[in-house]
Amino acid sequence: MKTINIELEMEDLKRKIKDVFKGEVRFGEFMSLHTTLKIGGPVDVMVFPESVVALKELLLLTKREHIQSFVLGGGSNLLVGDRGIRGMAISLRSFRNVELLKDTGNGEVMLSVEAGIPLGSLINYTRRYGYSGIEPLAGIPGTFGGAVCCNAGSFGTEIKDVISSVVTMDGEGRIRVFNIQEMDFSYRSSNLPDDHIILSASIVLRRDDPEAVKMRIKEFLHKKAMTQPLSEPSAGCVFKNPEGDTAGRLIDEAGCKGMRVGDIEVSRMHANYFINRGNGTCRDFIRLMAQVRERVRRLSGVVLEPEIRIIGEI
Repeated sequence: MKTINIELEMEDLKRKIKDVFKGEVRFGEFMSLHTTLKIGGPVDVMVFPESVVALKELLLLTKREHIQSFVLGGGSNLLVGDRGIRGMAISLRSFRNVELLKDTGNGEVMLSVEAGIPLGSLINYTRRYGYSGIEPLAGIPGTFGGAVCCNAGSFGTEIKDVISSVVTMDGEGRIRVFNIQEMDFSYRSSNLPDDHIILSASIVLRRDDPEAVKMRIKEFLHKKAMTQPLSEPSAGCVFKNPEGDTAGRLIDEAGCKGMRVGDIEVSRMHANYFINRGNGTCRDFIRLMAQVRERVRRLSGVVLEPEIRIIGEI
């Protein structure tokens, strides 16, 4: 893919974006401002489309000009290189509508949820109206679209458990609807084609007393607050859980809690969380990942696989 690395190309790109796109555009935006880890160098251009039509125009532009692009959700589960990202970051923060599609009459409701709404805001919506089914996901950072893309889960519940269908847009700007059977969800993966962007999804929840939903959300948040460093800069779980075990237990057993490279530290509360203590870098994070992975391999024979997504130039 083409990279944008000289001033002439950047000016040309600015002109072309202005010709097809009327929304907010930022050049040289530091990704550290948009990731929960507070790490990441500048991206060439960041755009904020406010409609499906605007998003389609951008995707056609990137295809026509051979510019690499990626969709930025809430910036969780994401490690961005210190030297930044070549190409275009697309934020769907304007895509945050929630709509009641139908009430089945048997105690279930179907909602259409746009990809850009923070998962926490969706949880609050369900609490307010007394819709039950995703309370265990309370406390997971990021957007709903990101949760669908990686099949986010907690306390035995995954987002796939409530999904009915998913609406996407491919690199050609074509919209497609996948039903739950076509999605082929697996552990921390939706198995969507790489060039598809999630626009929205339909979810099915159960009607319940709003106060009961509120109390369950409160209980799950309390449990997480007791075991996870929710208030500190992290990207969530660093490694996937191996079958039949948890990465956190293996890392803890290997004596890795408190290990540190630069300002990146293995959390003393939950070993599968790495905390940015202030001025942590992507390079520090990757070095610490390698050290932890090797310790676990030597002690248990298990080779941990990253759950965190790493992009950009290190």
